[in-house]
Amino acid sequence: MREERPLARISLFDGRDVWVVTGHDVARELLADPRLSSDRTLPPFPAITERFAATRNRRIALLGLDDPEHHVQRRMLVPSFTLKRIAALRPGIQETVDRLLDRMARKGPPAELVNDFALPVPSMVICALLGVPYGDHDFFEEQSRRLLRGPAAADTEDARDRLDSYFGSLIDREEKEPGDGLLGELVRDRLREGEVDREELISLATILLVAGHETTANMISLGVFTLLRHPERLAELRAEPALTPAAVEELLRFLSIADGLLRVAVQDVEIAGTTIREGEGVVFSTSVINRDERAFPEPDALDWRRPARHHVAFGFGIHQCLGQNLARAEMEIALRSLFDRFPGLRLAVPADTVPFKPGDTIQGMLELPVTW
Repeated sequence: MREERPLARISLFDGRDVWVVTGHDVARELLADPRLSSDRTLPPFPAITERFAATRNRRIALLGLDDPEHHVQRRMLVPSFTLKRIAALRPGIQETVDRLLDRMARKGPPAELVNDFALPVPSMVICALLGVPYGDHDFFEEQSRRLLRGPAAADTEDARDRLDSYFGSLIDREEKEPGDGLLGELVRDRLREGEVDREELISLATILLVAGHETTANMISLGVFTLLRHPERLAELRAEPALTPAAVEELLRFLSIADGLLRVAVQDVEIAGTTIREGEGVVFSTSVINRDERAFPEPDALDWRRPARHHVAFGFGIHQCLGQNLARAEMEIALRSLFDRFPGLRLAVPADTVPFKPGDTIQGMLELPVTW
């Protein structure tokens, strides 16, 4: 499809026909087009699974809103995710990573890298940023898993209800005595001033917490797996550590874990010699878009020296990932520190036995057994 038709028709699980975007230039143009809506409560919004279809009537902060509502919410959060703010967080991220690696070293090999390292790094960081107790991580990690992977609509709904109740309790605490984290800041500066209501703040906190640890945890574990499967690229990276930021960018392009971005046309859109009609759904296959050879020559090869920053792993347009600077910093520090501490790191099981998550949600690994 990508080679012949950057915009094509496909059928979803329920038989509905929608557009799928596989071309890089077409994707960036459409993702920046305000005639495509992210509001999943609109009746014609596409659903890619039965679970999604059953739960889409619930509005989601940021990701499920269009401007001007989206702009208002994003403007509240942008100061917490600027390059300057993330640079200030780097020493704390390094300290978190070092502490986890120390624990791995004390326990000795083998290790299960998802739960011993890849998941705790972003969980600890986002908890510190938000002002959420990391002692509750077992609860919110489990609810995040149920929210994203079901398996049934009832699981997703129950997980969201539990997270709503959890953040409602935290907001109650912050209203009495606001803390130093982002949640306390939003309560003090926005909730009390009437700029955001309680339900909206709960939704914002949920999306920040879930997206803030799920995506980066998967990228770290998949990044490690990919580097171990490409020893020549890993050796190049070890020989030239200054390539780490470029390597992170290339891994984001190569892996593209947040696949299947969804939109619905609210007006007719003419593009690539085709008309997307009002009410028609659009699916963006980011993992395919990021391997468009017209944008990335030899796209199935890892190349630290290619200019990969124009990938769409973080989306594009007004909904481009708010936390992308934080994700890059976490990945850079985690990958560099892990391979520095354990230069002999290798898979502890055959690669084809490593269990992966199902492909209908954020892509990642269930486990990553390693030794050294």
